[in-house]
Amino acid sequence: MLQDFLKHNKIHQIMGGIATLAFIFIVYLFINNKFLNDKITLQGNVDIRQVELGFRVNGRIAEMHVDEGDTVKEGDVLAVLDKSSFLHARDIAKGQVDQSAAALKKMEAGNRVQEIEQARAAVKEQEAAYEYTDKFLKRQANLLKTRAVSQQAYDDALAHKQEAEAKLKSAQEALKLSEEGFRAEDIEAARADLAIANARLANAETDLKDTEIRAPKSGKILTRAREPGAIVGNGGTVYTLSLQNPVWVRVYVSEIELGRVKPGMEAMVYTDTNPDKPFKGQIGFISPKAEFTPKNIETKELRTNLVYRLRIIVEDTKGELRQGMPVTVSLKASN
Repeated sequence: MLQDFLKHNKIHQIMGGIATLAFIFIVYLFINNKFLNDKITLQGNVDIRQVELGFRVNGRIAEMHVDEGDTVKEGDVLAVLDKSSFLHARDIAKGQVDQSAAALKKMEAGNRVQEIEQARAAVKEQEAAYEYTDKFLKRQANLLKTRAVSQQAYDDALAHKQEAEAKLKSAQEALKLSEEGFRAEDIEAARADLAIANARLANAETDLKDTEIRAPKSGKILTRAREPGAIVGNGGTVYTLSLQNPVWVRVYVSEIELGRVKPGMEAMVYTDTNPDKPFKGQIGFISPKAEFTPKNIETKELRTNLVYRLRIIVEDTKGELRQGMPVTVSLKASN
């Protein structure tokens, strides 16, 4: 009887222990699952922007100042073309501007006083000539009545008067034009010529400026595609520059977890090289458009899933991240 009681009590103890362990396991799973639900782990790649640098104008490369692997700062001169022809073009354009400006100034100022006085003197001279021919014609007319001169003499005098009258009118019109100056239409045309000359000068100066390649941002030279002496066309790649900032990480989040991520959310970025030294970052962009999971991100079974692209902006002050480097991103999700 005692033996049965002890045996029965032992079974109860074992059952109680099992129940306790089960309760602890359930609590552990609940806590652990809640913790996991607070975290979203994503896989992605570093996406550093690159710039293909070249000249906007054609020419022969005279100087190249940096090589592959060199670090450059914004505004540094990286390469220079032979500037001779561009300097000549600028000087010609400057001369055209000066010429057009002088012509406009002359038209706006009108004729000189000396030119106007010269036109007035010409009018007086023609007036005197006209008065003489007019008087001479009248004398010839009186003589013709008495048959003292021939009809031919009278006709010659009449012709001389008409010629003098025409010359007088011409001189008077010349004086009027000289006093009034140039027409408004001619002045506007001169202004247009000056504007065209200034535009050509600005274009020549732009071409001269574009004989230099300057770093648009700080970064590192990845490739040097040309050498001094090479003839290059506009747009041809001379350098490839990897920008230091900003550094982005491209990751993808599933449709189920999309509602738990927001722009500005903090992120920790881990690399395989230094998994104990994560980089801080934040979500800078969430794509509004769904796409199929990229093949280099997920397994074959998950490639048909719809995901949304995230851009993580990473703080990489030392330049340790490299283009295409695989990383793991941990997000503290919002519930």
